[in-house]
Amino acid sequence: MPAPGATPRVRSVLAAMAAVLGVLALAACGAADVRTGGVQIQAVDAYGGDLAAEGTPKPGGVLRIGMDREPASFDPTVQNANPAAFAVYDTLMRLTPEGKAEPYLAKSMDSADGGLTWRMKLRPGVTFSDGTDLDADAVIVNVQRHIDAPSTPARTAAQSIASMRAVDPLTVEFTLKSPLGAFPAVFAQPIFAGSLGMIISPEALERYGDAIGEHPVGAGPFRFVEWVRDSQIVLERNPTYWQQGKPYLDRLEFRPLSDTESRYASVQNGDVDVILAAYNQELVRALQDPNLRVYYGPGDSGELLYFNFGRAPFDDRRMREAVVRALDLRALSASLYNNQLVTAQSLFGESSPFHSQQASQVWPAFDQEKARQLVDEYRAGGGSTAISLKTTTARGQFGELVQAQLAAVGIDVKVELFDLARYSAEVVQSGDFDLTTTVSSFDTPFPPVQRLLGTGGSANYGKYSNPQVDALLDEAASTSDEARRTEAYRQVELIVNQDLAVCWLSRAYLATITRAHVKGVDRYPSREMFYATLWRDG
Repeated sequence: MPAPGATPRVRSVLAAMAAVLGVLALAACGAADVRTGGVQIQAVDAYGGDLAAEGTPKPGGVLRIGMDREPASFDPTVQNANPAAFAVYDTLMRLTPEGKAEPYLAKSMDSADGGLTWRMKLRPGVTFSDGTDLDADAVIVNVQRHIDAPSTPARTAAQSIASMRAVDPLTVEFTLKSPLGAFPAVFAQPIFAGSLGMIISPEALERYGDAIGEHPVGAGPFRFVEWVRDSQIVLERNPTYWQQGKPYLDRLEFRPLSDTESRYASVQNGDVDVILAAYNQELVRALQDPNLRVYYGPGDSGELLYFNFGRAPFDDRRMREAVVRALDLRALSASLYNNQLVTAQSLFGESSPFHSQQASQVWPAFDQEKARQLVDEYRAGGGSTAISLKTTTARGQFGELVQAQLAAVGIDVKVELFDLARYSAEVVQSGDFDLTTTVSSFDTPFPPVQRLLGTGGSANYGKYSNPQVDALLDEAASTSDEARRTEAYRQVELIVNQDLAVCWLSRAYLATITRAHVKGVDRYPSREMFYATLWRDG
């Protein structure tokens, strides 16, 4: 039955959900074919294609890439998501599918004392696209910018550095405040995860100052041409690129396409060659389209709801548990996810070495009656159960379904929608929400897990804090012992689930979807691409 006092809108959504649940019940009895649980969606070429099997790359041509939002900046010290940044900068290190950091733009990075001191050697002869040498001093200048910037997404790593020095023109020595076995990984991350490895020309930094985010100069495969806000970013081939013969393409054009339907239609009809997909709808349809190719891996973390720990009602665990138990993911799957919701109940995916089954076992199961009891108990103590759910315009239907499911257990939800730019600034970064949505995917635990769940983490928008979790995160990052690191992350996962730090919903749907003529895709599961290998076959 609808909750007493439910609005007509909520009642209509509840009725629709009841119909969905009825179909699910019939499916359980064999009367209908309704697939749930995400069994259709599986990892496919998560790290890119088989480049050797695709033939000899053809030089020339332009690729048009549809992004899911307008970037905020090319400055790595500015918190934002900017897929074009990897094309301009390259990273000093890169991550392997096993999550290890290996040299990329750098030549090597090693520690002889258990992770307290690290030496990075650079490749000789590498220059930025403006002709400036990429040397030890350039690396030090760039890393110092992160140390000096209080809001950099790489703050965790930057604050771990005690000193830096140029041993010689091509060798940088980092001395840390304490041993950090995972330190090389921070030179391999994309902007949004916090990267020390995207190096800007010191000459450009001096020339543009605070405006460097709109005038990037890197040593990557492409160089910046123009940025027309809300229209396109244009990059052209870097003729002095350090990898001889690459890149193959003449130009890249990045277009912000924030509407999910429009973005998918654009790659389907050929208006763009590639889209960086963010939602289940795009992924499912593309997997069924013979004219498109999909690169996807669910990875760790995923789609979740942030609780605001800084104010009532979610500073009370009972209300967090009520939300978790009230959400019927089968109904969400049937209504919004093409019956293919890849559900999540923990920080790490089931195939991850950092996942423990115990963490999944302590996660509260769907139980509306228990949720109502918790809400009634909280209300009886004088607490208000009226909350706000703030999300993006693309998640309007999702917000309505959450609103209906929570109304059914006595939580009155006001759904507020924002475009991506306002959402980032006015909701998550300001902390002005009770409940909000995000997708948090990462390619290696350090430093993203610190950012998401560590006290003061730059992506910990709900202000969750547990000293035991902080200590375990420090241990996992500092040790060079793989067994100790694994056990520390397993304990983090367990405690976070016991605390209900966030509300897990599903694994991420961050896919790269291309037309058939796009070859040479080399990527991270978080969608970040290494653009030097891309080429057009026609």
